[in-house]
Amino acid sequence: MIVTKGLRKSFRSRRSAPVDAVRGLDLTVEPGEIFGLLGPNGAGKTTTMRMLATLVRPDDGEVTLAGADLRTEPHEVRRRIGYVAQGGGTTDGASAREELVLQARFYGIGKAEAGRRAEQALAAFELTEFADRPCAGYSGGQRRRVDLALGVIHRPRLLILDEPTVGLDPQSRAQVWAEVRRLREEGMTVLLTTHYLDEADALCDRIAIVDHGELVAEGAPEQLKREISGDVVTLELAAADAEAAEKVLTGLDCVHRIEPREGDELRLYVTDGASAIPQLLHALAEAGLRPEQTRLQRPSLDDVFLARTGRTIS
Repeated sequence: MIVTKGLRKSFRSRRSAPVDAVRGLDLTVEPGEIFGLLGPNGAGKTTTMRMLATLVRPDDGEVTLAGADLRTEPHEVRRRIGYVAQGGGTTDGASAREELVLQARFYGIGKAEAGRRAEQALAAFELTEFADRPCAGYSGGQRRRVDLALGVIHRPRLLILDEPTVGLDPQSRAQVWAEVRRLREEGMTVLLTTHYLDEADALCDRIAIVDHGELVAEGAPEQLKREISGDVVTLELAAADAEAAEKVLTGLDCVHRIEPREGDELRLYVTDGASAIPQLLHALAEAGLRPEQTRLQRPSLDDVFLARTGRTIS
């Protein structure tokens, strides 16, 4: 559904050197997938999404979306994809029904058919109850569901979502998640960006992590978590003991890696947490050190992100 090869984009200004936002990005998204594009601010993911949505022209590379060539068939690409921007697309003074009919008409759909599709979309996204009220009175979650409906009113094969749940409360986020899953079940391919790693873990069949405009990891969430290898042990120590503890534990056979210290916490990647913790505590005790708290957890996407980029997503 999406194939990019060597996708590149730089931004130039008179006052500074060129900034390479996307550097030779290769991606493949299969039909029917929910695919997540993750990265910290400035990683290039928004620029990538805007290029795929035909809003920014690439400097170089080959891109095919839903069978259409981005460079030579941009109008056909727009017909085959839906795009929901982070800022949303609703107007305060218009109702959801009016917005949906107008969006359908923009795609060349006849007036009667636009009305039918609007009615179907209102029902599918549970908007019928307030369909004729001005959008200014909608909650954040309701407006986001209208945005999703606008993105699919022309029945695209591919839906591109930029931060679909940013700023929403947990209940509204769950409703948007349910709608995204429903669209996939109906055969739609979904590409999304998100800062919420729990969202990517729950929704996405596969994810790609980009940093400094380059692909640093790609795969199913569970696969990427397995590649981190083993478990994560977090030790909380007195501030005065943290540096000494790090020296004691560095080089133990059961420890694969120790993340840079954050205050008085040490995060260690170990082969097997159940067997490693007694070894860690024994080594610390021999050095006269005692953790105030010890936590064991399986690797999460946060750990994958930190391991691949050396920083957190925020």
